[in-house]
Amino acid sequence: MQAALGGGLPPSSTGARDDLMQMQYLQAVVSHFGDPAQNPVSTIYEGRMVDTQRIHLWGWDPRPFPFWPGNRTAWSDCDDYARGAALNGRSTNRSLASVVAEICERSGVRDYDVSGLFGVVRGYAVNDITTGRSALQPLMVSYGFDAVERDGQLVFRSRDGQVHHALGDADIAYDAETDLSLSLTRAAAAEISGRVQYAHIAADGDYAAVAAEIVLPGDDAPTVTRSEAQVVLTRAEGKEVVTRWLQEARIGRDSVRFALPPSQLDIGAGDTVALDTATHQGTYRVDRIEESGLRLIEATRIEPEVYRRQAGLEDAAQLQPYVSPIPAELFFLDIPILTGDEAPHAPYVAAAGRPWPGNIALYGAPQDSNYGLLDELTEPATVGVTQSTLSQGPTGIWDRQDGVEVNLVNGTLSSALQSTVLAGANTIAVGDGTPDNWEILQFQSATLVSERTYRLSGLLRGQAGSVGLMPDVWPIGSTVVLLNGVPRQINLSAASRGIERHYRFGPAQQPISDPSFRYVTEAFAGIGLRPYPVAHLRAKTTDAGQEVSWIRCTRIDGDIWADGDVPLGEVTELYRVRVLKNDLVVREETVTSPQWAYGVSDLTAEIGYGFYTIEIAQISERFGAGLTSNVLRYL
Repeated sequence: MQAALGGGLPPSSTGARDDLMQMQYLQAVVSHFGDPAQNPVSTIYEGRMVDTQRIHLWGWDPRPFPFWPGNRTAWSDCDDYARGAALNGRSTNRSLASVVAEICERSGVRDYDVSGLFGVVRGYAVNDITTGRSALQPLMVSYGFDAVERDGQLVFRSRDGQVHHALGDADIAYDAETDLSLSLTRAAAAEISGRVQYAHIAADGDYAAVAAEIVLPGDDAPTVTRSEAQVVLTRAEGKEVVTRWLQEARIGRDSVRFALPPSQLDIGAGDTVALDTATHQGTYRVDRIEESGLRLIEATRIEPEVYRRQAGLEDAAQLQPYVSPIPAELFFLDIPILTGDEAPHAPYVAAAGRPWPGNIALYGAPQDSNYGLLDELTEPATVGVTQSTLSQGPTGIWDRQDGVEVNLVNGTLSSALQSTVLAGANTIAVGDGTPDNWEILQFQSATLVSERTYRLSGLLRGQAGSVGLMPDVWPIGSTVVLLNGVPRQINLSAASRGIERHYRFGPAQQPISDPSFRYVTEAFAGIGLRPYPVAHLRAKTTDAGQEVSWIRCTRIDGDIWADGDVPLGEVTELYRVRVLKNDLVVREETVTSPQWAYGVSDLTAEIGYGFYTIEIAQISERFGAGLTSNVLRYL
């Protein structure tokens, strides 16, 4: 805080926010007047001179935290919180020493010393059952302190660069094994990170995960050091952490090894020594001591300035604006299996909304009552609508037409290498929004043409056996869903296939009766069980009639090109053969091999003359006939 007079700073102040000093001051005042020797009973009235129950603190703002200072639309002085002495949100802070002491106590360590620890802990989470060392490590990294053993006691000490011992030539012993009194080492530059990133929890606002990053100017080192911790820090504190890391790494390239006589027993690990010899001067932190008659010291160079707090303005936290419960769009996708690891009978669900209302709860029931929670969708799917038509294209080869433009509701799209696409990347479903009418295709290139609008080209059409659903044209307004792992299958039993069920979905934080919930009824056939259409359907006219042949496709392990035919994928090999004239079925047969003959006498009796169509569909015992392949003939 700036002084009231002259706009200057208080004595010894750097102008930086210091919550620790505020805490220490309050503790000092309360402990002083809480001591009967310092606060005796009055001789005039029954009570102590200062009633500690009536101590009031200046700086408590009546506005509710964290809405002040987080709500900038309601108050214009939110920035003052980060630079002032308001106690809102700070009275629950704990000292670093008390947190470390609690971890030691819970770990069964009783002989410890935290008197040398200084810092404020705004929040820290330990999510797993772990050791005391694992619980302390994130704090040590974030607050920069050491743990050393001294005479059987575990001593914690903040790194402050303060020199504990000064050593000259007369204090250092000669080491006969190395034939040296002092040796210096410098680490290779490749071992030093040129960039440091640190993820932590942002204080005072929504407590969201944020990352602090720092890069030295002009640094072209390719290495990056990343770390994260469940520690609550202000953004300025997070920046201080990464700044200290990077400076320590740069300065710590230099290390020193020297020997001390046994008489120098007062120097221990964690101490800071200032060397001033004929060959070298510098400040070092003792990292390791080997007792072998002589005391062999290994120390790392430090600079006290690294640990000195720098003045800087603290940015106040800002709460994200409240989004009232709004309906979300949810799409059911009863589609073929894509990886082989799915439940073939269960549909996928994809939710989207702009703005995203948060987690979406999906409830289901056999009737419109007694709903059970099926899933909670925590991430919006990448969903959009086509802004141009997509005409029918070739299958089995790259579709080189102009592609299609898609405007996204949520998410982004990106291009991929051809080999990556062939491995399954950039798979989307295009359909009319109904559960079972989706063509599966892939794209290689995604070009941003306007805000949230991409042109997709380099297409592979009719993937996963969906060629039979490809229409002459997908019109403008068709739905597009990116199958990137965010859409996921719901827990639906195989016995529920084909049975109409009731579903309600909406914001997870609202009850199912809230108006933001939507209601639909759907029945799913289990498209993952549907056989693929046959390929290379041929019909040849002979003296005996029509000879029809085809090649079987499979929905299971069809990408493994081994000797012989692809795996059957069904219990038995069965095909349904239909002959249609004027859209009426005039003949239907079931065959067990990929060929069929239409005799001349049957042709003449059933067709007579004109055009007719031959349809072939593979049959599954669980699903029935799959999508058809057909050939048009004339008699």
